[in-house]
Amino acid sequence: MILGSTGSIGTQAIDIVLRNPGRFRVVGLAAGGGRVDLLAEQAARLGVERVAVADPERAAELARLLKERGASPDVLTGAEGVAELAGSPCDVVLNGITGALGLESTLATLRAGTTLALANKESLIIGGPLVRDLATPGQIVPVDSEHYALAQCFPYLPEGELASPAQGLVHARRDEVRRLVITASGGPFRGRKREDLAEVTPAEALDHPTWSMGPVITVNSATLVNKGLEVIEASLLFDIPFERIDVVVHPQSIVHSMVEYVDGTTLAKASPPSMMIPISYGLGAPERVPDAAPGMDWTKAQSWTFEPLDEEAFPAVRIAAEVGAEGGTAPAVYNAANEEAVDAFLGGRLAFPAIMDTVSQVVSEHQRTDRPGASTLTLDDVYAADTWARTRARELLARG
Repeated sequence: MILGSTGSIGTQAIDIVLRNPGRFRVVGLAAGGGRVDLLAEQAARLGVERVAVADPERAAELARLLKERGASPDVLTGAEGVAELAGSPCDVVLNGITGALGLESTLATLRAGTTLALANKESLIIGGPLVRDLATPGQIVPVDSEHYALAQCFPYLPEGELASPAQGLVHARRDEVRRLVITASGGPFRGRKREDLAEVTPAEALDHPTWSMGPVITVNSATLVNKGLEVIEASLLFDIPFERIDVVVHPQSIVHSMVEYVDGTTLAKASPPSMMIPISYGLGAPERVPDAAPGMDWTKAQSWTFEPLDEEAFPAVRIAAEVGAEGGTAPAVYNAANEEAVDAFLGGRLAFPAIMDTVSQVVSEHQRTDRPGASTLTLDDVYAADTWARTRARELLARG
């Protein structure tokens, strides 16, 4: 099952499936609805049994396009339709939906006992304890390149020995781990000071030097919000406290993350900057998919550099660690406020540095209100916090 099939993660996953027809069969697809022509084309080509479109207003158009292509899968609509698809029988659900929309699908997949290849980091981040309470060790396979790298660098538990959910969601030992080191490319504005960022344009922010991604994730990479979200995700996946998670800037994007051990050893996972590798592992875990992407050419001279993160120009990681440590609904507020601010920036209504100014203000106001803790969090709490944060962010944006 591929959720978010028309996005960057989804289209790459389908490419892997088509190159390995004897290994994978897709039974369902879901997308938001912005590219129903592509969704219909994918469904017809793969011969899927069910298709879901999150935007109900695009359902009729999707049905027409499917009919024109001679395809007749069941069509589900709305967020509830996507979640229903996620909970239907299959071996693996790849959740590549962007944003908070992916939470219910993540929960539905876990309830069904299906392996979840998780590219939608937001669902884990805002759902936090809800996701952890449902997931069994090893049920979630991280697809973010950084978390896939961290998982590859962990020592796995002996066969048959299980970790409890309280120890983290990845089936691995962590008693010998000193810290996690997550790498960041630095985005298109690496090396710039805060005062240099006031006039940057959406086109410049979308011109990522390494990765090809959707607009929201690409802007998040430019602000380093994406890296902040990854820090929260890493803490939840591996049960490592925030003070033992570092972010370093690595412009070459060859080392995707590292795990440092108590004896001074550091294991680093290196590969070309291709999402095909973690996506293919998410689909095929625990086995690898041959030739998912070209490997490193070790016969050529190359240099790798690592730099400290400039937290004054890019405060997103620091703020994310604070809200992650707070827990409860704080991560949902951080994520929702950012999505609204990024939308305003892409629409030309907000300066680039004001994205994080907006997020910081909304987060600080949330910290002064009564809110549930992690132990009492409900799905309604998450959605209420998400709605409040979006409303408050829009109010701030309207006031300029």
